[in-house]
Amino acid sequence: MKLLLDSTRCQGYGLCHEPAPELIDLDEWGYAQVREDAVPADGEDAVAAAVAACPNSALRLVK
Repeated sequence: MKLLLDSTRCQGYGLCHEPAPELIDLDEWGYAQVREDAVPADGEDAVAAAVAACPNSALRLVK
């Protein structure tokens, strides 16, 4: 699975970082940056929670 970020949709709420801090960083203004797009098998639940937490649908999982 891959985690994709549409940075044009990110509004800098930072809600995605809490469930998956090992894969998602926040810049100094709170905008998401995907650290690694390949999602490890043991991180799928955390990434799914991060995707669900984004109010602007800036993140998505692709199989």
